[in-house]
Amino acid sequence: MLISMSSISAQETTDSIPMTPSTLREAMSQFATGVIVLSVGGEHVHGMTANAFSSVSLDPPTVLCCVSHNAVMHKVMLASRRFGISVLGAEQESLARHFADKNRPLGPAQFSGLDWRPGPITQAPLLHGAIAWLECELSDHYDSNDHSIFVGEVVNSDRSPNASGLLFFNGGFQHVRPTNKRQSADG
Repeated sequence: MLISMSSISAQETTDSIPMTPSTLREAMSQFATGVIVLSVGGEHVHGMTANAFSSVSLDPPTVLCCVSHNAVMHKVMLASRRFGISVLGAEQESLARHFADKNRPLGPAQFSGLDWRPGPITQAPLLHGAIAWLECELSDHYDSNDHSIFVGEVVNSDRSPNASGLLFFNGGFQHVRPTNKRQSADG
């Protein structure tokens, strides 16, 4: 049996799909991400909810996060050059919303009434109840249009055992439950 396939050029495809910020946001909403609070301590205390975060390398341990040039966090990350990451648990949606609220108080007041501890190395606020924590030293940053990609070397980390995570998917918060660790192939 002979199957005929029509050839569509990349230009024809691009011409038929108008690329706008909202179409990209719609497409990316289908990519589930974890939710973190990025924080800086010391004289530039600040926190911000983010989901543009990823592991880069295990050796040396490196992560990245993306921050808008217009965000307060952008300026304080460059000034401090150290930051903390609290990976939020399933029960911490209210914290995600708090640190995403542009009307919250700034500086130390945004952490008032919250349960947190300063990271032992960076002094960045690390939130109680998170499912993992990382402390990082800024090793590089790259400008990309209206955001910067901040790369940090992980200098300290810890995690909670058997905790459920908070995800962002399809424009809303979702929960993921831990599963039993898979047995090795040798079994």
